Amino acid sequence: MEDMENWLAKANVLIEALPYIQRFHGKTIVVKYGGSAMVDHDLKKNVIRDVALLKLVGFRPIIVHGGGKEITKWMKKVDIESEFYKGLRITDKPSMEIVEMVLNKINKGLVSMMEKVGVRAVGISGKDGSVLKVDKKLVGDKDIGYVGEIKEVNTELLNTLLDNDFVPVICPIGSDDGFYSYNINADDAACAIAAAVGAAKLAFLTDVEGVYADPLDKSTLISELSVKEAEELLGSGNIGGGMLPKIHNCVDAIKSGVSRVHILDGRIEHCLLLEFFTNRGIGTAIIGDEEERYYEKNV
Repeated sequence: MEDMENWLAKANVLIEALPYIQRFHGKTIVVKYGGSAMVDHDLKKNVIRDVALLKLVGFRPIIVHGGGKEITKWMKKVDIESEFYKGLRITDKPSMEIVEMVLNKINKGLVSMMEKVGVRAVGISGKDGSVLKVDKKLVGDKDIGYVGEIKEVNTELLNTLLDNDFVPVICPIGSDDGFYSYNINADDAACAIAAAVGAAKLAFLTDVEGVYADPLDKSTLISELSVKEAEELLGSGNIGGGMLPKIHNCVDAIKSGVSRVHILDGRIEHCLLLEFFTNRGIGTAIIGDEEERYYEKNV
């Protein structure tokens, strides 16, 4: 009897997932991969399996990854001190060489993991096919080196890969008009790419459970926010730290045409599947003001 209950529970999970699979079949989604899920081997495997499953049930996933912790580790190995200004890595020429080397190493490792689970993947940087064109980013009047601000996303290569059944895995390095390499904030890259390809979903894997109405009260996790509600929350002064620019990015992505943006705790096993395929989800979804709300009415 216990076995039968377990089997029925598994069947119910599949039935619950069905309307979401139907709704987003053939749609492009972007996963910004970062945080602890990039450094914990078991979590990394789970993320890759989640993306593989999304691909195999008909989604068109794109992975955009960072690598800040690994970059810092390698810079320390070669006796280069990591310096930051307002959360951005100051990137001189020697630092840029390390950044590019490390991000490309991470990139090819993720591609190998995708291939191992039976999904064809291609690793690229934003320099390939001029996917990410940038200008030098200035923070106020301060020059922080080879840090880029995206001015254009060329989707030709991405669409070619998606249309030919590959998962693009992108590291956030772009080039300027002189074809010099620039380091790009991975959240910014994911938002720009999601907007350019008209993604139905953009998911951020983070080290927090989602957005809280009161950051000091874990019971105030918000399952769903409209853009208007997100902007009100930003104006309330309750959001700070790394979540502040992330929510700004989410709002910008929605205003640029992305249907839904999800902020998820990448430390939770299979967080992508739990958020995308269950009625309640586990993180925070930010949606357009006119979008149907899942948590008031199921699809």
